[in-house]
Amino acid sequence: MARRPPPAILGFVPLPRVTLVMGGARSGKSQHAETLVEDAAASGLYIATATAGDREMADRIRHHRDRRGPFWTTVEEPLHLAHAIEAHALPGRPILVDCLTIWISNLMLEGRSVDAETERLVATLEDTAVPVVLVANEVGQGIVPDNALARAFRDHAGRLNQRVAAAAERVVMMVAGLPMVLKGEDPGRPS
Repeated sequence: MARRPPPAILGFVPLPRVTLVMGGARSGKSQHAETLVEDAAASGLYIATATAGDREMADRIRHHRDRRGPFWTTVEEPLHLAHAIEAHALPGRPILVDCLTIWISNLMLEGRSVDAETERLVATLEDTAVPVVLVANEVGQGIVPDNALARAFRDHAGRLNQRVAAAAERVVMMVAGLPMVLKGEDPGRPS
């Protein structure tokens, strides 16, 4: 896929304070979120929540890293997301968090309170001075899972997405690589 010219040539496209980019698996969420940040600044901070628990996940992480390039500074933080945002926020450098859904898995596996961490994250998003773009999977449109753990995961993900969407100034749903703006303005379309 051909890359667009760098934002320095086109002029930066301002980001809202908080943007949530959601969608299903392989919907184009991460690439769309990366493009939003790349079009808005000269550099970005990428907070990655995934850990390489097996070879397949290690390959996914490597693919994401290779695709990003030198524009990005990467911080790997599987649990302490609010703290990572606070600790690494620099003026003029938007933050991309990829992804909230994996973060929930990490919290659940560690026995941490997803609700408490969600509140901490939302409070941080409300207080941060730099734009933050967050990526999350939409997991609630399928069948009801057949076990309590999977149902709890789905419920946590749905509540987190609702809380972040309420705090966000822009919410984008990705479907087959196409962004649908659910909340806020679409910078790609004239108003």
